[in-house]
Formats: sequence, C-alpha cells, structure tokens
Amino acid sequence: MYQIRPEDKACIEEFRKTPIGHHSPNLQRILNLFRGEPMAGKFALICTRPHREWTLAVLSGTRGERIRMTEEVFHSLEEAEWYVFKQRWAKYTGEHLSD
Repeated sequence: MYQIRPEDKACIEEFRKTPIGHHSPNLQRILNLFRGEPMAGKFALICTRPHREWTLAVLSGTRGERIRMTEEVFHSLEEAEWYVFKQRWAKYTGEHLSD
C-alpha cells in the first residue's frame, strides 16, 4: 500500500486548484489510497439538490444498511471534494489542512 511521503505535500495545492478532472501521477497515487479505503466509515458525497447542493455521508460498510447523512452541506462539488480531501489527509498524516 502506498504511504504518503513528505514530498507529497506538493500535491495539496494541485488538488485544491483542480479537485475534479485529471491529476498528476503523484496526486493520483494519493487519491487512490484515500478512495480505496474499506467501505465501513468511508465518506461519500450525496447530491441532495441537482447541481446546487451536496451532503457528506458516511457509509456503513454493510450491504443493504442505510448510509448516515451528516450535517455538512456544500454548495459546490469542488468545495465538497476539498473538505473530504482535508479529512482524509488528516487521517493518513495526522496533519490538519487549513482552508
């Protein structure tokens, strides 16, 4: 499994600027790590108003069990993706990113 290295910090700004679309190989390795987590406790973004609102949810990891919606609501997909990236970065590195 890939482990985040100190030099990977350069990818933070790349993701912040372009959270959706093609990414450099280094950033893609990080995203593969983040997005390849086990399903239990994994974040998901649910579009609650088409093209206008996304809500953060947490997956149960059990087939057929409901997902848990949170109170975190976003008004752009980019904002939502950045939030999830920061949460995952903190989980894997222990470092909390600012806005």
